[in-house]
Amino acid sequence: MSPILPFRRVGRRLVAASLAASLALGIGAAPAFALDDVQRKEFESVIRDYLLKNPEVIQEAIGELQKRQAAAADEQRKQAIAKLKPQIFDSPHGVVVGNPKGDVTLVEFFDYNCGYCKRSLPDLVQLIESDPKLKVVLKEFPVLGPGSVEAAQVAVGVKLVAPEKYLAFHKALLGGRGQANKARALEAAAEAGIDRAAVEKAMTRPEVNAALQESMQIADALGIDGTPSYVAGDAVIVGAVGHDQLKGTIDAVRSCGKAAC
Repeated sequence: MSPILPFRRVGRRLVAASLAASLALGIGAAPAFALDDVQRKEFESVIRDYLLKNPEVIQEAIGELQKRQAAAADEQRKQAIAKLKPQIFDSPHGVVVGNPKGDVTLVEFFDYNCGYCKRSLPDLVQLIESDPKLKVVLKEFPVLGPGSVEAAQVAVGVKLVAPEKYLAFHKALLGGRGQANKARALEAAAEAGIDRAAVEKAMTRPEVNAALQESMQIADALGIDGTPSYVAGDAVIVGAVGHDQLKGTIDAVRSCGKAAC
């Protein structure tokens, strides 16, 4: 009996569905048994014929593959959040705004040259002003070039010198126009009433590089590669998702300890 016959008995759809993802991705999947050249060509012809007549199977299989990959990534992030919880939510390197003793913590990874971060600033301010129980941790994540790194270094210096004025500095720099860099960041510090010379001196302290390195390491562990990105409860939220989605996540964490109850 030809080895191809048992597959024919269970139907071509079963065979095609089981291999569609690998074929669509260009992966040469082979049956779990040995075929000679004639049998292999017959097998491949069956698969090809079915997929040409039913191309939606490829889309269905790729969709399922993407769902599984997303679920696996979410689970990996949850495990990383649990492992790195102290560094994410309570690190001394983080900048805390809002209520330091809040019952829910929202962490934002941002870049001062990120346009989406600028657009999201009003959402964050609104959340802080409307929710007296919300703790917000800001983590500099300078991924958009040398200017971003310089601005982040100034920001950490501001945190070391005048943490109580950090939010005013943050609003001035992130809410301003033009490219963020050292010069522009120092101007924003001055606008916030912070001594420029003290900030420049603080920028030479080892805590500056330690803070930025910690943010990079956490982001890498969580699979964060863009800004803005947020962490709340057991989830990472990627992108400028808007006030309502962030508030919904905060409410869920407050209700059940998870980003989705």
